[in-house]
Amino acid sequence: MRRRITLKPGQPEKIHIQLWHYKQKYNWDCGVSCVLMVLARKNRQEFLKNFTQICKSEDSIKVTLGVHEGYRGNTFYHNVLTKDENRVNARFRNAENVGIFVKKSSLSLIDILAHLVNGPIIVLTNARILSCDICKFNKISSELRKCIPWPTPYQGHYIIICGYDIHVRKVFYRNPSFGDHVCTMPLETLDHARKSYGTDEDIIFIFS
Repeated sequence: MRRRITLKPGQPEKIHIQLWHYKQKYNWDCGVSCVLMVLARKNRQEFLKNFTQICKSEDSIKVTLGVHEGYRGNTFYHNVLTKDENRVNARFRNAENVGIFVKKSSLSLIDILAHLVNGPIIVLTNARILSCDICKFNKISSELRKCIPWPTPYQGHYIIICGYDIHVRKVFYRNPSFGDHVCTMPLETLDHARKSYGTDEDIIFIFS
């Protein structure tokens, strides 16, 4: 039996946040592409102008509150963990000083849907679990392989949740591996993909 989803008082039964789409160019920049989608136009233009310089200083990597020691044997992470460990841990220690709030906790689907009233959400998922009811790309499509350099059970991939329709139990999301369109998937699929071992349930709330 599917779990009943009860929205918070006053929350609309359907939300769709319009976003400017940015398709990733490499097999590592899905997270960067998601950031570009949620930036204001002026900030996005500045980012794109300095894209190479910014990316060289901030290589993409999966993190918890620092580097998760348990992932050293994971083939998806083994090439970057040692190289980036000190840099990533330093960023977390300095987060509060630059106005970034980081919290270690586990969010429910209700928490995620409730935030969408305020803005979109960047979520780390296991790409092998993702699906789309509109474009019919189930799990690993030919396009999504661009973000997946080698076959492993876990393929970390960032997407943006940009809405939901509670009547049909779907979430709307943008996938930086695809072209400019909105995908949908069941709430249960999102929950499975974002809680897959390797994600640490990493999530970024954007306030727009």
